[in-house]
Amino acid sequence: MENSEGKIWTGQFFVALINNFFLFIVYYALLTILPVYIINDLKGTEGQAGLAITIFMLSAIAVRPFAGKIIEKFGKRKILLISELFFCISTILYVFIDSLPLLFALRLFHGIWFSLVTTVLISIVNDIIPDSRKGAGIGYFSMSSNLAVVFGPFIALTTIQWSTFKILVIALATAVVIGYLFAFTLKVREYQVPRTTEKRARLTLHDLFEVKALPIAIIAGLTAFAYTSVMSFISVYAETKDVFEYVSLFFVVFAVAMMSVRPITGPLYDTKGPSAVLYPSFIFFAAGLFLLSTMDSAVTLFIAAVLIGVGYGSVVPCAQALAIQSAEKHRSAHATSTFWTFFDSGMALGAFSLGIVSAHWGYSSLYVVCGFVIIFTIVIYWLLLRGHKKVTYTDSASVQGK
Repeated sequence: MENSEGKIWTGQFFVALINNFFLFIVYYALLTILPVYIINDLKGTEGQAGLAITIFMLSAIAVRPFAGKIIEKFGKRKILLISELFFCISTILYVFIDSLPLLFALRLFHGIWFSLVTTVLISIVNDIIPDSRKGAGIGYFSMSSNLAVVFGPFIALTTIQWSTFKILVIALATAVVIGYLFAFTLKVREYQVPRTTEKRARLTLHDLFEVKALPIAIIAGLTAFAYTSVMSFISVYAETKDVFEYVSLFFVVFAVAMMSVRPITGPLYDTKGPSAVLYPSFIFFAAGLFLLSTMDSAVTLFIAAVLIGVGYGSVVPCAQALAIQSAEKHRSAHATSTFWTFFDSGMALGAFSLGIVSAHWGYSSLYVVCGFVIIFTIVIYWLLLRGHKKVTYTDSASVQGK
């Protein structure tokens, strides 16, 4: 529940942050290790390994637009506890998977609950953070998922070296179950929907998307598209440049750079507005991508990691806070689902189309293209959101605490 003292690091915030960290640890650990498990243990092909990843993403994307309406109808607390319960069950079920059809079915099922639980958790933590510190608070909360990008693959790859896939799954399941138990301690604020929007004869665009969040959601989609070049292709690109052994350190440097600027970018957002953070962050991000296109050594790789960590690592939490604050409080779940629908779609489209770019023109050209995508994103941001200097909430419906 939102506090009135301007504090971010409350017990409630910490519980939500750790919970989110565990959820994304599972997501990124499985993203890293499932292709290896499919090829080596289930005797699948590289195409089937890619399909297992794609099914999860498509499942999550398909549910995102409906997440806000579902949360609005049944309440944040109920959806949190139900969706996280099924996320835990889904994680545990990987222990029993011994065939590709079962794995594909589980990935479809898992993606649904991942989509719902991550959407509702952001909506809940938004109420915990005081209005005056939204930029800093959302930034720190987002850092939990960004850190999982590093720790998830590290845990997965380290564990699999001395143990089995099933032991890894048991460890991941234990973590999310602990997070789920702590979720019961969260005090959730439920917002009553204005009567004018309570009853509708049929499903409308308003039920699926928050129109006020669409401009920044478009920005998020373009940003995610460009970042896919890092998530999906940095390893194979590094291998062609004979610096593959430094890829894991790339993400460590990325995380350190991101964390180093977070105490600056959050307060800057709250005092000077989103543009003060987004414009320089886009420039750092683009510079990092252009530098990757010329990579010829580990030093270049690490400098790019710093630039991308400062740039991309600042853009996403800032954009997410802006999306949430663009709507009335009772529509925060819709704004969140709109943001992540476009973000996830950008990732999926990027993984597909950039694979074609790399196949025809090479990885260096891929990073040049993505650098120009971010330059284009700056122009789109200027056209759509240049008027946003400092964001404050519009008061909305009365609330009832639970």
